[in-house]
Amino acid sequence: TLIIASLIQSINALNLQVPQNKGVSSRREAFSKVLSVSSSGAAIAAFAGLPNVALAYPSDETPKTTTRMGGLLEKYQDSTRGWTILCPSGWNKFEGEVGAYDVKWQDLVDPRENIKVSSTPVKSTTTSIAALGEDVKAIGESLATKRNAKLVKSEERLTEGILFYTFDFAIADGTHQLLQLCVNKGKIWSLDANTTEKRWSKREELYYNVLGSFMPKLA
Repeated sequence: TLIIASLIQSINALNLQVPQNKGVSSRREAFSKVLSVSSSGAAIAAFAGLPNVALAYPSDETPKTTTRMGGLLEKYQDSTRGWTILCPSGWNKFEGEVGAYDVKWQDLVDPRENIKVSSTPVKSTTTSIAALGEDVKAIGESLATKRNAKLVKSEERLTEGILFYTFDFAIADGTHQLLQLCVNKGKIWSLDANTTEKRWSKREELYYNVLGSFMPKLA
């Protein structure tokens, strides 16, 4: 999908301006406005025009996932863009589709089972996904509404100094999706893992391990 690009266009079209003397509440209002008008279903591109906000982080670090699940996952490193992940072993891998993703893995049998990593530059003043807002559940509910989906779960974690927001959606078209967002190295990183609702119970553990292994920097 063109989630990130389309939202950036939405914000540019709105020409949102956040007065510097009105603080966090004004930024929240701006984000709320973006969520209410965007039809793409992901509130990612607000970072294109808003400065970073100092918000509370989780107090405890969560270690990066390292399990390979007995060979179901294998390490992949993108040295050019600077990130690592544990990806499904044996899945087809596709390199960048402009405006859609940087890398995609797809099941050999069912193309509806896929994992995509994408990135988009943000302003240098935006250094954390916390700029999107403090209430992760509220963000997830707004995203779910625009996606015609049910928010199953939303959570945040701090891993190696990077804050991640993760959302679990049951979409009306029968898709089950995990969406993970973070900011690092001047980019917002989006990772989505998709399957059918019928297959979700068989993919849940694997997908959560994939998301937990992603790190937008090299060790």
